[in-house]
Amino acid sequence: MSSSEFYSYGPYHGGPDPLAPPVDLRAAVDEIGKDVLAGASPRSALDELLRRGTRSMPGLDELTRRLWQRRSEIERRHRLDGTLQEVRRLLDEAVNAERRAVFADPSDEARFRKVRLDALPSGTAAAVSELADYDWATETGRENYERIRTLLGQQLLRSRFEGVKEAMQQSLRSTSPEDVERVRRMLVDLNALLSAHARGFGDIDERFAEFMRRHGEFFPENPKNIDELIDVLAARAAAAQRLLNSMTPEQRRELPELSRQAFGDPRISQQLSELDDRLRALRPDRDWASSARFRGDDALQLADGVRAMTQLSELEELGEQLSQSYPGARLEDIDLEALERHLGTAAAVDARRLSELERELCAQGMFERTLDGLLRLTPKAVHALGEAALADVMRSLRGRSGRRDTVSAGAAGEPTGATRPWRFGDTEPWAVPQTVRNAVLRTADRGGRVRLDVSDVEVVETEHRARAAVALCVDTSWSMVAEGRWLPMKRTALALHHLISTRFRGDALQLVTFGRYAQTVRLDDFVGMEGTWEQGTNAHHALLLAERHLRRHPDAQPVVLLITDGEPTAHLEPDGAAEFSYPPSPRTLVKTLSEVDKITKLGASLTVFRLGDEPRLVAFLDLLARRSGGRVVAPDLDGLGAAVVGDYLRHRRRR
Repeated sequence: MSSSEFYSYGPYHGGPDPLAPPVDLRAAVDEIGKDVLAGASPRSALDELLRRGTRSMPGLDELTRRLWQRRSEIERRHRLDGTLQEVRRLLDEAVNAERRAVFADPSDEARFRKVRLDALPSGTAAAVSELADYDWATETGRENYERIRTLLGQQLLRSRFEGVKEAMQQSLRSTSPEDVERVRRMLVDLNALLSAHARGFGDIDERFAEFMRRHGEFFPENPKNIDELIDVLAARAAAAQRLLNSMTPEQRRELPELSRQAFGDPRISQQLSELDDRLRALRPDRDWASSARFRGDDALQLADGVRAMTQLSELEELGEQLSQSYPGARLEDIDLEALERHLGTAAAVDARRLSELERELCAQGMFERTLDGLLRLTPKAVHALGEAALADVMRSLRGRSGRRDTVSAGAAGEPTGATRPWRFGDTEPWAVPQTVRNAVLRTADRGGRVRLDVSDVEVVETEHRARAAVALCVDTSWSMVAEGRWLPMKRTALALHHLISTRFRGDALQLVTFGRYAQTVRLDDFVGMEGTWEQGTNAHHALLLAERHLRRHPDAQPVVLLITDGEPTAHLEPDGAAEFSYPPSPRTLVKTLSEVDKITKLGASLTVFRLGDEPRLVAFLDLLARRSGGRVVAPDLDGLGAAVVGDYLRHRRRR
């Protein structure tokens, strides 16, 4: 039996594209991490990512740009006088045909007609109104005038009711009196229904059902209740008002007057005017006052103009949805169907993927909410940022030394309990169970014997037996922000933390930040730390906290890494207050050097990473290095991470 008897194939309908590439969360986390590390809040960083997009998908800003481009195209292509022009053309043809007829007729009746035609006002609406009771002598004049009335009636109704064309037997030349009466009756009943609703009559549901039974063919939208009906009508009425607002003053005077000639029955225009007043009272929050600047060559009829205004209104609503600037905004608010109508399927797909990206970032545990409702990065996200930062540092180290990755957990040490894929040059022992398992999984679907491949091999991670107590002291004074050193400093701390927590788990790392005061911080708090305007570089307090950390680990090799861009300008007094002075007071320098002496007596290795070239800073840090037996490294910003991680690894190799 052939497979065609079991399966049928056809186009895919509904839901996300099953063949679309997965959302690139790693790239998204990297982008968000850069902004957070630079001082942005996680919420603003996520919003910025969604606005900017990623390498694989455009963001909200690009979709908004396309949206306003589409709006501009509509305004540049069209103008709004199509109905007025058509009425003028039909009127001129009618009057010219009548003039030719009466010019050749010597009768008194013909002379009276000629006088009346010569006295016609120049305005189109006034001329049409003046000829309402004129007895046409020519078939062309009579037909054209009837076509004017029919055109006005059709355009007026189609601008307000989507189903008029289907509900009435319309032609360009005439509409039957029965159809006109049906429309008038519908408008009377509609105004009565809205009036009853406005006055709060209790049987409004029954009235609505009866109205739809009688006149439902005019409403293909098939509203389910009175409120849906009002919403449909108010949207089109507001669009018609905005269309009128967009016309020239002359056009705004002409059109209402012409409307009274619709179908030759002024009651139609009167009922529509009452309907507009009721809808405006029921839906005052609709946009009744704005306008647009149509400046193209394509003259739109009245109904098409209202449709264009409706499109512009949809584009404005989409623009607000894409801006996400209102309280409680969510990407799920974006009307994907409307977006697809105006910008195509690709734009709707892009918006859907942005929504999926935001949802996946939360679902995959990259964000969590604090007790006060704010977003923050989870440890999982911080881990991903640290992994990326360390990878960048290792690439930089390999480029400098010409060697491969040096983050090996160490040979001839104790197993850490972890394994990793073998790489060329590794000397660690094989992890036999994991290696065999990889080979079995790779060949399970092939049958036969299991054969090892180099890609199956995993090795046992080991680490050196000597532990280290590492204090990373980073300057968070305002100058670090002002000079663009904030982000490299944070990425450096992330890289070192990730290296120690994943490769050298026996080492004890403490992160110390110092401005006017120093403090020990957790990594996730450090990642979201914002730069603040604060005078003071309190290296004394930072080294004091580093000393306490080293004393808590007496069996470990003490290592102090200090990153700063300024000489000490503050110190801690016995009462806990920070005393600031610039230029540095002798007391600040003495207390800082005294703390250096204390960590030196503990046998600590001190390395200072200098991010500045001021002579006073250079002189003081050189003095500090000589006094402690340490060293000063002056990396550029791009090389800060490699310098710090490289120095830490240098200490480990020495041990």
